Amino acid sequence: MSYAGARYASLAGRHVVVTGGASGIGAEMVRGFAAQGARVAMLDIDATAGAALAAETGAAFRSCDVTDIAALRATLAALEAEAPIAALVNNAARDDRHGWEGVEPEDWRRTLALNLDHQFFATQQVAPAMATRGAGAVILMGSISWMRARPGMVGYTAAKAAINGMTRTLARELGAAGIRVNCIVPGAINTPRQARLWRSPEIDRAILEAQALKLPLDGSHVSRMALFLASDEASGCTGQNFIVDAGLTLN
Repeated sequence: MSYAGARYASLAGRHVVVTGGASGIGAEMVRGFAAQGARVAMLDIDATAGAALAAETGAAFRSCDVTDIAALRATLAALEAEAPIAALVNNAARDDRHGWEGVEPEDWRRTLALNLDHQFFATQQVAPAMATRGAGAVILMGSISWMRARPGMVGYTAAKAAINGMTRTLARELGAAGIRVNCIVPGAINTPRQARLWRSPEIDRAILEAQALKLPLDGSHVSRMALFLASDEASGCTGQNFIVDAGLTLN
């Protein structure tokens, strides 16, 4: 995709970390920040995709399982030592489908670890250094799935609903230190994984019919919102959900 539209001068040279950045929405964010001249680091478990995207964009790749909180903390600390982290995008997630009847405690904890826990602990890790500098941007990632009461993914929707509350509380906690905390809430974004596992021409048509805007959404639409929220143009924004769904939640 092209990022020839909005340019954010404040992002040039800014150290931005994107978790789950090797594919899907995260990869579009990495491309977007790199095109803005930011110093981008992506965390992911997919070394092959991460290395390929690093070669394409010039971003740094760090192999990291975000559910391993000790490893996550160590990786972020090492990146902070290389250059002050100005923006953290907590993008990593996995929207696996599951019936509620068969969920066991270990399944539940794994789902929360993949979609909720790391967003808090990554923020906890980077916030003190941001506070010493009196500035920083943290972006959490929600989902309209909980707003629309989507079936077959109760652990995922529970995690994403929790991020709504976490965004608001962390914005209050960290605001006095100059740290902005916002949440991007994507709609029916067609990523390669979605296309491979769940999307079909029939589903795509149904989504467009339900959206107010008859626009197929991809990762670039979410990336553009992340660029804005990480930039100084969003200096007055914190504690908010920014929904990117072409009006799907209007139904």
